[in-house]
Amino acid sequence: MLVNPKNLEKALNDFGKYVVQQARANLTRKNKNVSKELYDSIQYDLRSSGTGVSFSLDFKMEEYGEYQDKGVSGVKKKYNTPYKYTNKRPPAKVFDKWMVRRGLDGIRDEKGRFIPRKSLAFIIANSVYNKGIKPSYFFTRAFTLGFKRLPQEVREAFQLDVQEFLEFTLKNNFKE
Repeated sequence: MLVNPKNLEKALNDFGKYVVQQARANLTRKNKNVSKELYDSIQYDLRSSGTGVSFSLDFKMEEYGEYQDKGVSGVKKKYNTPYKYTNKRPPAKVFDKWMVRRGLDGIRDEKGRFIPRKSLAFIIANSVYNKGIKPSYFFTRAFTLGFKRLPQEVREAFQLDVQEFLEFTLKNNFKE
């Protein structure tokens, strides 16, 4: 069955809008929308050839969005993710603005002593290094749900294209 390019373009546009909307909602629901930078950066780009024969759909977001989505294994706590901390710790200074946005500025320890923000940033960086970042799947879930909503013939065509692309890539990359 051949799919009408106008219908396909509409389906892909609806898919892109749905994934972006759901990914943003997931960020907010999981309380990962502190600075709104990641939230605002999530977008899609649908390009069509002049004849409507081929389409390109790209999703974009800040680089750290992938680490938030897939997670990062720590030195002591492991997650099923391609990313991990090994011997390099995250710099403590990156947690400074995050702490202020989270309201962690000027907290006290269990004995009532004030903990300087610089020390607290080091403690948080050390914790992230050891425990990692738990996967949130905010984008993965949105994409999966959106994909399931696509019309059956679009999903089948997409799966065939991915399969052909993988076969082509594997065949051409291992010729040497």
